[in-house]
Amino acid sequence: MAITRRAAVAALAALPLARANAQAPFPSKPLTLVVPFPAGGPADIFGRHLAQGMAPLLGQSVIVENKSGAAGVTGVDFVAKAGSDAHVMGLMSASAGAIMQHLMPKMPYDPNKDIAPVTLVVRVQEILVVNSKLGITDMKGFLEAAKAKPGKITSGSAGTGGITHLAIELLKREAGIDILHVPYRGAAPATNDLIAGTVDTCLLDVPVLLPHIRSGAVKAIAVSSDTRSLLLPDVPTMRELGLPKVNSDNWYALMSPGQSSAASRQRIHEAAVAALRTKEVIDAYAAVGGVAVGNTPSELAAYLRTEGEKWAEVIKGANVKLE
Repeated sequence: MAITRRAAVAALAALPLARANAQAPFPSKPLTLVVPFPAGGPADIFGRHLAQGMAPLLGQSVIVENKSGAAGVTGVDFVAKAGSDAHVMGLMSASAGAIMQHLMPKMPYDPNKDIAPVTLVVRVQEILVVNSKLGITDMKGFLEAAKAKPGKITSGSAGTGGITHLAIELLKREAGIDILHVPYRGAAPATNDLIAGTVDTCLLDVPVLLPHIRSGAVKAIAVSSDTRSLLLPDVPTMRELGLPKVNSDNWYALMSPGQSSAASRQRIHEAAVAALRTKEVIDAYAAVGGVAVGNTPSELAAYLRTEGEKWAEVIKGANVKLE
């Protein structure tokens, strides 16, 4: 009986501590923001500015870790495997969030269960350019040239199945043209060959092409977005040119592990959106061609579904296969 009484007293004494632990404020330690691409690139820039903006609002440091591979899937998988630990969060690219699930035979995580959408962080506009020596100065001339020489105009991308490839396939479908896709291992080699004249055209992120547009090495034809680029306000959109369905914005979203608590995700959402609305983050993103967003988890979830459906249709129609 004495042992039972002592056990009961010990259990009662532990209740306040258990309640305190259960109600411990979040976050209770430094957070990790996984960026699924190498350091120094656009995704890394977006992630680090977001981390800096969120840290003071959360009252904890936010450490950026770069975990690249498989078009962003490796980094997202790391976050998915964090289980219920909301101290781990990550950026998710358009490729990992809406494309690769329709291309990879088996995803390492379930996009519908293992990750939880928090907010759309940034949109990165893409732009169609041609080598300046080609003599094409506008979209009308580009389409005329493509229709006059079916399959002869070449277009480089950052890799088969990525958004810069699927954007080309979307343009081909909507404009009724046949141009030859040439895949590269990244945007940099594709851009180098574009400038050299090895390929005729590319449809890549504005930040990648901006220096070469300004130098005159390549000619900007159209922005594949619903709005013009603030960095290139004189370049028309595909919508303005009669191709409203050619929208291939690249984007990055913030996500948490799928088993993390709703309360912790709400805390992260509040800090992320507040950071994305600061002048510092807005200006930093704009400087490299990004448009800060910040929406609700439900809005992001709906956007992920729409994007997934759009790119799945393009992939099926063009019979795209991973190399």
